[in-house]
Amino acid sequence: VYFFIRFIAASDKFWFMLELYSFVDYFTIPPSFVSIYLNRTWIGLRFLRALRLMTVPDILQYLNILKTSTSIRLAQLISIFISVWLTAAGIIHLLENSGDLPTFSEPVAISYWNAVYFLMVTMSTVGYGDITCGTSLGRVVQLMFLAVGLALFASVLPEILELLGSQSKWAGTYHGDKGKRHIVVCGHITYESVSHFLKDFLHEDREDVDVEVVFLHRAEPDLEFEGLLKRQHTRVKYFQGSLMNAMDLERAKVHEADACLVLANKYCQDPDAEDAANIMRVISIKNYSDDIRVIIQLMQYHNKAYLLNIPSWDWKQGDDVICLAELKLGFIAQSCLAPGFSTMMANLFAMRSFKTSPDMAAWQNDYLQGTGCEMYTETLSPTFTGMSFSQASELCFVKLKLLLLAIEVKSDDGGDSKISINPRGAKIPANTVGFFIAQSAEEVKRAWFYCKACHEDVKDENQIKKCKCKNLATFRKGVRAIQLVGRANDDFENVFSEHKDDDNLLATTKPGGPAQSSMVNATKPANNVKKNVSVKEEPKPNMNGRPTNKAAVQQKSAKMEVGIADDQAKDFDFEKTEMKYDSTGMFHWTPARAIEDCILDRNQAAMTVLNGHVVVCLFADPDSPLIGLRNLVMPLRASNFHYHELKHVVIVGSVDYIRREWKTLQNLPKISVLNGSPLSRADLRAVNVNLCDMCVILSAKVPSNDDPTLADKEAILASLNIKAMTFDDTIGVLSQNNGASDSLSPLGSPIVLQRKGSVYGANVPMITELVNDSNVQFLDQDDDDDPDTELYLTQPFACGTAFAVSVLDSLMSTTYFNQNALTLIRSLITGGATPELELILAEGAGLRGGYSTPETLSNRDRCRVGQISLFEGPLASFGEGGKYIDLFVAALRNYGMLCIGLYRFRDTANAFDASSKRYVITNPPTDFNLLPSDQVFVFIHWRGRKTSSV
Repeated sequence: VYFFIRFIAASDKFWFMLELYSFVDYFTIPPSFVSIYLNRTWIGLRFLRALRLMTVPDILQYLNILKTSTSIRLAQLISIFISVWLTAAGIIHLLENSGDLPTFSEPVAISYWNAVYFLMVTMSTVGYGDITCGTSLGRVVQLMFLAVGLALFASVLPEILELLGSQSKWAGTYHGDKGKRHIVVCGHITYESVSHFLKDFLHEDREDVDVEVVFLHRAEPDLEFEGLLKRQHTRVKYFQGSLMNAMDLERAKVHEADACLVLANKYCQDPDAEDAANIMRVISIKNYSDDIRVIIQLMQYHNKAYLLNIPSWDWKQGDDVICLAELKLGFIAQSCLAPGFSTMMANLFAMRSFKTSPDMAAWQNDYLQGTGCEMYTETLSPTFTGMSFSQASELCFVKLKLLLLAIEVKSDDGGDSKISINPRGAKIPANTVGFFIAQSAEEVKRAWFYCKACHEDVKDENQIKKCKCKNLATFRKGVRAIQLVGRANDDFENVFSEHKDDDNLLATTKPGGPAQSSMVNATKPANNVKKNVSVKEEPKPNMNGRPTNKAAVQQKSAKMEVGIADDQAKDFDFEKTEMKYDSTGMFHWTPARAIEDCILDRNQAAMTVLNGHVVVCLFADPDSPLIGLRNLVMPLRASNFHYHELKHVVIVGSVDYIRREWKTLQNLPKISVLNGSPLSRADLRAVNVNLCDMCVILSAKVPSNDDPTLADKEAILASLNIKAMTFDDTIGVLSQNNGASDSLSPLGSPIVLQRKGSVYGANVPMITELVNDSNVQFLDQDDDDDPDTELYLTQPFACGTAFAVSVLDSLMSTTYFNQNALTLIRSLITGGATPELELILAEGAGLRGGYSTPETLSNRDRCRVGQISLFEGPLASFGEGGKYIDLFVAALRNYGMLCIGLYRFRDTANAFDASSKRYVITNPPTDFNLLPSDQVFVFIHWRGRKTSSV
């Protein structure tokens, strides 16, 4: 039947009759009919059917079983070898059993499988001699086969072995356990990047990390990398393949993965090319499986816009991008506003376990205890329902030893949820998710287990565990949760009787203030940026009338009656209102200015009395890749600063490079450019680097492949150059401290607090961006750090004077485990970037101005980071031997300020040679002793600053 089907389907019947397989049918089909006629079995030439085994590779290709060229060739070689072998065995079997011609006499009885065995022994040249051919024809065929078989054996078998040997042990397919999640990690896969990623992803502080990590990369791992994979073989798998190949995506089971993470090469020569390659990987992933969650690292901010062109890219479904340039410069910008805040935030989203030692200095133990804190989320128990945020935060800190930073609020209309940082006026609804700072996920469970009825009298926070309270159990089952805890706030006063006085908890909250205005416009997938931005304020009493450059004077002298910084402007004429903010109301805005109007020469800079400003020392060649200076300046131009509080930004560097960046800076006020060299002391003196609030040292130059450790040579030289300078003119510096004694104004820069007769360059507040972590050892000559010390353990990083992009590696793991964490971090760092603003900037036209409407003006009223001094002001009493818990409660009750950490002098002695360096203490213990020289990191409300004199 098969023969006739092929005959009918053949296009050329004549050539079909002459095909090899047609001849096989000629010799195999007639014996079947002869057997029926003779009523006996006659094998005949039916062994020729073994030749049909050579069609097996074609059949497997038709069935889509064989897909690669290696597997197809291997199948062809094996089928040829086996078919020839079995066919020859059939010939020997027929001739031996038939006997010698012409009378078919003296047949030799031999089974077919013995003939198969005999030919294999013969073909391999072993020749045991236990089976031999007895007929003349059999011997002739054996000799013929010996020549053919040896040639076949010698040519086919080595190629088969070579193909089998070429099969990489990394070329398998992922087979995960049923019900177990896995993620696929791709992009820049090296031993260094993977070890850093796994160290954070598989950290012991993460609760129940039952996720397998699958790495997919084109190259085979080297021996060092292979050793890492063997050590983590139970939780890590590695496969060799390309993300652009759908078959490799199938092998890694990307469509079943919980997420796909794309790592970027932070030390690449061409950042735009690296971003383009990673975006192509995302396109391939989304094309293969459009509903998979993708988290990607990008080098350049302007490349984020290309992700929006991918149809299946959906921020709301968890897709997110970690822009290294945006966050790196955002962290540095926050250090300009609150020195040390970048170190605090970097330690919060990295998983670390601290180990204090009596052999370490006291400041190191304090710092290490803070590095062990991380950011976690947990649902608040029903006890918190109905409380204000201040009450809930105080309860968590005093009773549970947890720091509650923010809460997630679900909108009434069922829309996207919002994150509110230190909100005021709003009551906490049931099932609210809180954002905490704690040492481990186990500690945060206290907020979920806490029950007023069962735990009110518990003194040890470690005893707050799951109780058998009927109300709490019912709540956890989701039944009438809101009604169960309506009385949660009735006896709140009794819990804190030892810390509470007669003052109102929120004395500075303005009545009638909109509760929603401080809400962060963030969606749960952690990709929409929030409106509740926290940035640090460091006002100076003498800044209101300080001179500035020509462009800034023109801006400041513009009409300012309404819509800029006037809190009494309730009603205004819309037509007469000038555009002072961008269209989203989140940033200060000015009409576009030409860069020529903002360029200063050395004499003009010297004539301009710069004070309390930010100096940006920028090393760049005219053709260096753009680093996105907008991401550094925008957080300094957030609208929750009054115009006179904006720090003037002076960029010292090559004008040719800055001109390329200017399109993104031209709408931001108070920017000047000095065409000079950051290594020139004359240029640094001209911009009054000794009077600045922060000196930022950046480099846009591409690191060399020859010696990557030299990538930071200019930044290190500039840092050492400034530290070696001496400034004798201190007029106007020390007077900054002579403000109102009852104000909460910060002490100012370390220059004010210097303890020597003249101002030295070593006291200039400075933050240096490093490409290579190991180069941090060259920044401070007086530190005792070993060359192989991890970055976060070094003195410059602990003091907030050094920052490296490598600290952002932990954000990949943080974003995967907690979608809202990146949203919260981005809000605190970027100054208020919103999804609307992201779309505007994606157009490439820069910021757009907008009229000051009540809606946009309300966006100014959002929380931000402040740095409060304990040297003077209403909180000064706590600096004289006070406890941190007393400061925390008083600041929260009286001023609505949420304390999150301290910035303390490394050397607290009054010795003449004591260092002016400070270090960061994140979330100190409740019984931590305070010093008058301490500065406190706080989250403070914008409108509350007037009442509290901040």
